[in-house]
Amino acid sequence: MSFRLALQESPGNPWFSWQYVRDNSDTILAALREHATLTAEAVLLATAVAVPLAVIAYWYRPLTGPILALSGILYTIPSLALLAFVAPYVGTTNPASVLIALVLYALLLIVRNSLAGLNQVPPEARDAAQGMGYGRWGLLLRIDLPLALPGIVTGLRLATVSTVALVTVGSLIGQGGLGNLILGGFNSNFYRAQILTGTVLCVGLALLLDLLLATAGRLLTPWSRRAAR
Repeated sequence: MSFRLALQESPGNPWFSWQYVRDNSDTILAALREHATLTAEAVLLATAVAVPLAVIAYWYRPLTGPILALSGILYTIPSLALLAFVAPYVGTTNPASVLIALVLYALLLIVRNSLAGLNQVPPEARDAAQGMGYGRWGLLLRIDLPLALPGIVTGLRLATVSTVALVTVGSLIGQGGLGNLILGGFNSNFYRAQILTGTVLCVGLALLLDLLLATAGRLLTPWSRRAAR
């Protein structure tokens, strides 16, 4: 009988175990906190870089292609390869290694959607604001960014869900949050309860953060709800 079949028939290796959850609640909660913290830090840092890049691409059209191309190239680098490149320079056990990789991956999703939101700002709204004497920065802060919020929020949601999944790769250097549980389960003779617990919490965290961002987006853009009616 193969090892896989033996595992499937083994009553001592269930896919879920409340006993495992109770006995390891501190470890599980610590992994969940680490996962959520890395996700939040990465998305916030990526937003701080990506939104200004989107604004630059919006103001200076010739730069749109290079900015999107660069962020696209970074997004296509395999996560293991990027982590292996960054870790030796930052520290193989330093959370910053994972954080840098996560920020680079989130850039494309936020830049592209923020730029799409800015490009969808109605020209008549900008013309009216210019007629009232708004300059470039006034237009950006009073008209462009508020009306582009739906696109920006969409980028944040996509980047957040993607980042929650990518954090698990950091388990290779011991900084993967819930990924540490999943990898630990594989290393412990394919311990199913540990693997499934980490996986379910990872999916649940992604869904919760996506719901929170969607709700925040609706609250920040009440005009979009009225337009949809």
